[in-house]
Amino acid sequence: MDERVANFLDTRTDKAKADDSDDEDALLEELEREQDDVLDGLREKRLQELHEELSRERKMKAENQGVYFETMTEKEVMDLTTSRKYSLVHFSHPDFRRCKIMDTHLEILARKHFDTMITKINVENAPFLVQKLNVQVLPCLIAWVDGKSVDRIVGFEGELGNTDSFQTAALESRLLNCGVLQRAKTTEKTKNRSIFGETAKQADDDDDDWD
Repeated sequence: MDERVANFLDTRTDKAKADDSDDEDALLEELEREQDDVLDGLREKRLQELHEELSRERKMKAENQGVYFETMTEKEVMDLTTSRKYSLVHFSHPDFRRCKIMDTHLEILARKHFDTMITKINVENAPFLVQKLNVQVLPCLIAWVDGKSVDRIVGFEGELGNTDSFQTAALESRLLNCGVLQRAKTTEKTKNRSIFGETAKQADDDDDDWD
């Protein structure tokens, strides 16, 4: 995606995203005012990309993507991870403080990454999956791409620094690297600098967990 189009999309406020009836017209008008777009072809390409991205967002909202939700059954987890291209499942327990911290970060990422289904399941409702996937420490976050597991985060290991105060950006970076999230999003702090040249790496894992 063109860097400027991505920046316009990612610096919108939550209010603008929630009420987007005039969103496209406003953003198109802003793009038209750009002084350095001297080539009509480039401007038209950006306008088309913007239109396609906003249409995609609306479609995903209608399909309840962009929302962090709880899955109640093991069958639902298996169906979702095999039917969605990108999915994240948080194996959690409602009494665990660190699971609640992970919930907070995943709620933020779900609103930003419409392409990825992000859900959680209480381990007490998933004894078969807990055993099959060898879930031993909570929180446990498993990433799937095309029905295959490509990464798992156990506790607050690795990039999360084993600290309760880790930043959402650290979790986002880890998930971008494994390919379950598709591109970085501009935050309030970074909206004046480009972060859209990053390419997520797809993990090389051919084992289907549901075989």
